[in-house]
Amino acid sequence: MLRAAALAAVVTQAGIIVTGSVVRVTGSGLGCPTWPQCFPGSLTPVPDPEIAAVTQWVEFGNRLLTPLVGLVALACLALALLTRRRRLVALAAAMTIGTALQAVIGGITVRASLAWWTVAPHFLISMVLVWLAVLLVAGFGEGDAAPRWHVTTPLRGLLATATAVLAALLVAGTLVTAAGPHAGDAATPRLDADIPTLVALHSDLLIGYLGLLAGLGFALRAVAAPRVTSRRYIVLLAAVLAQGSLGTVQYATGVPEVLVSLHVLGAALVVVAMAALWTGCRDRGPLPPHPLDETSVARTADANRSGAPAAA
Repeated sequence: MLRAAALAAVVTQAGIIVTGSVVRVTGSGLGCPTWPQCFPGSLTPVPDPEIAAVTQWVEFGNRLLTPLVGLVALACLALALLTRRRRLVALAAAMTIGTALQAVIGGITVRASLAWWTVAPHFLISMVLVWLAVLLVAGFGEGDAAPRWHVTTPLRGLLATATAVLAALLVAGTLVTAAGPHAGDAATPRLDADIPTLVALHSDLLIGYLGLLAGLGFALRAVAAPRVTSRRYIVLLAAVLAQGSLGTVQYATGVPEVLVSLHVLGAALVVVAMAALWTGCRDRGPLPPHPLDETSVARTADANRSGAPAAA
């Protein structure tokens, strides 16, 4: 149940990024022109001669997902609190607070008429929340001992460097999108920058990231990393290669809408795979006993000593 809730968090956090991209490429970002209401005086779409009904409902449908994402995050926090494990509580609390912050940033984005400098942080924070959800999945299935790394210290440095380059790659991707044609609304001004230059920066970072992953792969073979680490590395490499190929096709074909949303999905999957690789490079020992189980054991022991039946 614990890991299922955390997996649901991964799916919902990544899912709302993809639905947000659908809002963007369909030009529905201002289908609900205000926030927190959809229209002044109404939380839901209303007939409007200037805004098509489908545009309104695409944006409103994305907004409806926010409570679901929040509820899943709160469920993870409640379950983490039940375990009485500080690390899990901290992860779940950070994800819950971040989800609430995202709702506020979404409102600012609408009120700023989808200005690119509000949309880009909205996307990047979602990627951080996806990362936290993956760490929570791992945390619910492991103990709280100090990390025991399966890789050497230099290899951990290489892993950290690759992660930093991935972060830069995501930032560069938001700049390409900010200058590109999909603003979320036809009237929204774009980032005044040369698109080929931004694409070249994005591509160079991808090449650098792939180079680091190649080095990481050779190093993992050299240290005879555990099978779980090797499997996660292969999944990450496959996801990055697929994402790079998709980005190339997307640019060559004029950035069609469906490929944009697939590219956003691919970015989320790369983040999931990278976070999973991190967790696969170390372990924290076995799961500790659940506090409720400890209480039950204590009650049973007391009852055996006194000769009285244990409380249910």
